[in-house]
Amino acid sequence: MFLLLGAVILLPYALIGALLAGMVAGPREDLPGVVVTGLVAAAVAAVPPFLGGTRELEIAAARALLDVDLPAPDRGRPLARETRIRAALWFGLHLLTGAVVGAAVLVAVPVAVLAAAGQERVLGPVPGLAAAVLLLLGALYATAGLGSLAATMAPVLLGPSQAERVATLEARERELAERNRLARELHDSVGHALTAVTLQAGAARTVFDSDPEFARRALSAIEDQGRTALEELDAVLGLLRDAEAPTLGEVGRLLTGPVDAEIADVPVPPPISREAYRIVQEGLTNAAKHGTGRARLRITAPDDLVIEVTNTIKPDGRAGGGRGLAGMRERVRLLGGELTAGADGGVWRVVARLPYGGEGR
Repeated sequence: MFLLLGAVILLPYALIGALLAGMVAGPREDLPGVVVTGLVAAAVAAVPPFLGGTRELEIAAARALLDVDLPAPDRGRPLARETRIRAALWFGLHLLTGAVVGAAVLVAVPVAVLAAAGQERVLGPVPGLAAAVLLLLGALYATAGLGSLAATMAPVLLGPSQAERVATLEARERELAERNRLARELHDSVGHALTAVTLQAGAARTVFDSDPEFARRALSAIEDQGRTALEELDAVLGLLRDAEAPTLGEVGRLLTGPVDAEIADVPVPPPISREAYRIVQEGLTNAAKHGTGRARLRITAPDDLVIEVTNTIKPDGRAGGGRGLAGMRERVRLLGGELTAGADGGVWRVVARLPYGGEGR
């Protein structure tokens, strides 16, 4: 259905082409008008493939008919030139594959039916029934192959560019920044106050009968701490401090345990650098919790930014991962990269590959 949709979209272009061909075959004195008409028609026909609305319709069709997981277009952001060019290329390929499938349906199938009915030798020495089977199989495999190719190429030509992925990541970071800073502030201020209150209450309960004066001082301190905690909570909820998340350049602070590190100096955009830091942090945390012996960290950039964390699996065979691994997958997927994780000969290996648009890309 998706490929036939391309054939339907191609029909107006085919009709205009046939009309111009008929005009060219007409009287020679009409040739200047035909040329002007052809140029105008070509200019008008070249506009739709580059429109944002055309890309949105193609994305909707690919998601519904090809079952391809494509993100919905961001209507609030203008399309980059590269995105428009990729969408126009996809539009042209859709029309071309639609023409092939349309020809298979309108030509191969009727000819196969006629060949089977008349038992004629339409393919030389091949009998009519065999020719019908060959034509139908050819049309079937051509359609299946083109459909599979379309499903494979849709994310490449209709998906977001690397710049759009970074912009989406930045927007996501802005949305989550307040929540993350709130949790950090609550932990630093209110959490400390609650810890002090708990200790004071425990001490007062222990000496309540033997030293009432101390118990009264402890209760007074609890009152002061509670009041202070409420004030700090109000301050945290009212105005959060601006704090920069750590980047890949600060990954050295994570190397406090038994870790062998090989880190290349790779200049990457700040959003990718921040997410890469979190991936390294989670990988080393999992290695410390679920592994044994020394872990190994390698950060290289042959083409993409590659983060590799390995550690020996504990004798019980539990490699770990859990929510941490799911979080890493989410970060890598948002950046358009790939994450592989699994056991390899007694070693748990996590490899994250992140495209970052560096030199050589």
